Amino acid sequence: MLLQDKTALIFGVANNKSIAYAIAKTFKDQGANIALNYLGEALKKRVEPISQELNADFIFDCDVSKDEQIERAKDLVEKKWGKIDILVHSVAFAKREDLQGRFIDTSRDGFHIALDISAYSLVKLCQVFEPLFSDQGSIITLTYYGAQKVIKNYNVMGVAKAALEASVRYLALDLGEKNVRVNAISAGPIKTLAASGISGFKTIFKTIEEKAPLKRNITQEEVAQTALYLASHLSSGVTGETIFVDAGYNILGI
Repeated sequence: MLLQDKTALIFGVANNKSIAYAIAKTFKDQGANIALNYLGEALKKRVEPISQELNADFIFDCDVSKDEQIERAKDLVEKKWGKIDILVHSVAFAKREDLQGRFIDTSRDGFHIALDISAYSLVKLCQVFEPLFSDQGSIITLTYYGAQKVIKNYNVMGVAKAALEASVRYLALDLGEKNVRVNAISAGPIKTLAASGISGFKTIFKTIEEKAPLKRNITQEEVAQTALYLASHLSSGVTGETIFVDAGYNILGI
């Protein structure tokens, strides 16, 4: 097993159709000990049965926009595990009204929320959990092609993901001296709860199927397999990268 006895802290499991769920399941199947966060009591009801299904070591309440909750989570993880081998950041949020119409109409508050939760949260998690990262640790975040090219209605989330991808490179430099790697996976569109908030998502999904070199959309499991590669010793020389898992769509020109 590629992750035998490794500890994997996974942020962002919303339900059993989310990318983070597929990653958690794949990691568990490969021998990892996993822990999952949830956001408040309402989402705890969703995460608890998933935790039981995957036999997670524990779950914990953590709003990544609240520094004190991240600190509290760090204290809990240190008490439970002592160290972290893998951290998965699958967290993003923007106001629904900012994911339609024109990007120029984004409110200041909407811009702040999107950048804070979707990008800065990774920086803060790395900052707080840095003392717990083991040698050869791996940090993985999820991004999307809209960070690099204009995708209609992706708007402020595209800007947030661009900031996230830049953060990956800077974090890779900072943590590299501790032999901790930081990488991003740019996943193609998948029918998840997060994707449902993007206006015109069905059109994007159909376009990929028609035009991508593989002539299909990708699955949560395919993203999870790439996460497994990045979490394991197989990618020991890879850091600061954004790896596309999108059936090849990103290579296309006109």
